[in-house]
Amino acid sequence: MTRQNCDGVDPVPWLQLIRSRRVGPATFHRMIRDHGNAQNALAALPQIAAAAGVENYEICPSGVALAELAKGARAGARLILWGQADYPASLMDLADAPPILWAQGNVALLQRPMIALVGARNASSLGLRMARSLAAGMGVAGHVVVSGLARGIDAAAHEAALDTGTIAVQAGGVDVIYPEENAVLAAKIAAAGCRISEHPLELVPQARHFPQRNRIVSGLSRAIVVVEAALKSGSLITARDGADQGRDVMAVPGHPFDARASGCNMLIRDGAILVRSAADILEALGQFNAAPTLQHPPAPAPRPLTDISTLHSQILARLGPSPVAEDQLARDLNQPTSALAPALITLELDGHVLRQPGGLLSRLT
Repeated sequence: MTRQNCDGVDPVPWLQLIRSRRVGPATFHRMIRDHGNAQNALAALPQIAAAAGVENYEICPSGVALAELAKGARAGARLILWGQADYPASLMDLADAPPILWAQGNVALLQRPMIALVGARNASSLGLRMARSLAAGMGVAGHVVVSGLARGIDAAAHEAALDTGTIAVQAGGVDVIYPEENAVLAAKIAAAGCRISEHPLELVPQARHFPQRNRIVSGLSRAIVVVEAALKSGSLITARDGADQGRDVMAVPGHPFDARASGCNMLIRDGAILVRSAADILEALGQFNAAPTLQHPPAPAPRPLTDISTLHSQILARLGPSPVAEDQLARDLNQPTSALAPALITLELDGHVLRQPGGLLSRLT
C-alpha cells in the first residue's frame, strides 16, 4: 500500500494523529477543525499536550504508520479515511466517528441501508431462530445486517444475511478473529460481506475495545434490534449508544422468567419498539433519513480543566475494587454517559480505572 492511495490524501499523517497517545476520535476531529489538516494538527499536538500538563509528549512516529499500512496490504485490507466516497455516510454525523476504517470484503455494502441485530452470546434456541428470521427478512427487504461477530445472536444474524449483505464490526484488528470459533464465519463474511475495524492490524481485542466497537455497530445502522440480552450486557450498551446517536431502538420481547430476555423487556418498558418479525422493523423505520453533509462533526463545548479534574476525582471516589456498572456510575454522579466516557478513557489510559466485560468498572489501586 502506498502513501498516496486514499483519494489523493496521504494516509500517514492521519494514522499518526489517531494513533498518538491520548488522541481519540473526538479529539482527532477537533484537531482537524482547529488546524485545517492532519499535518498541522500533528505539529501542534506536542504544544497542546504540554499546555495540558503532559510532559515529554511524542507523536506517533511515521514509521509506525507506515508499518500499519504494510500490515494492511499483507492482509488484503483497505484503508478508508473519514469523508471519502467509500466511508459510511451513516457515521458522518457522529462526534466520535472513527477517522479511519480498515475493511476486508465488499466496501460497497457500507453505502447501503443498514440495520443492527445484536444479542446474547449464550442465546437460546428460540433467540437464534428469531435472529436468523429477522436477518433473512431484512436482507430480502434490501437492508445490510450489521453485528459484532460475537457468538450467539451476532453469529446467527451474520450467517443468515451472507447472501444479502452483512457487515461485521470487530473489536480488534480486522485481521484478528475473535472469538476463534467464528473463524469460518469470518472468512465467509470477508468473501461475501465486509469486515471493518478502526483499530490497527494485529491488535488483539481487550475489554475496553468492545464498547468502542458497539458505537460503530449502532452508528452504522438506522435502527438497533436487540434479540436477547441480560440486564447487564454489551447489547444494552449498543442500544444505549444508538439512542444517544438518534437511532431507533427495538427489542424482541421474552418470557419474564428468562434472564436472557430481561434486558429486552426493560428496553420495551422504557420505550423501545416491540419487534415480532421483520415486518415490524420495516413498519417502524418509515422513510430514509436525509444523507448527512460532509462536515467534521461538531465538538461538544469544552469543559474547563478544573471541571475535568473535579469529574476525575468524583469518578475515582465512587469506584472501588468491586465492579460498578457504567450506567450506575452515571446515575450516581448525575452525569450523562457521553460526559463520563472521555473522562473514563483518560483514567483508564492513566492506569486508574479498569474496564471489565459487561460495561463494569473498578478502581485500580
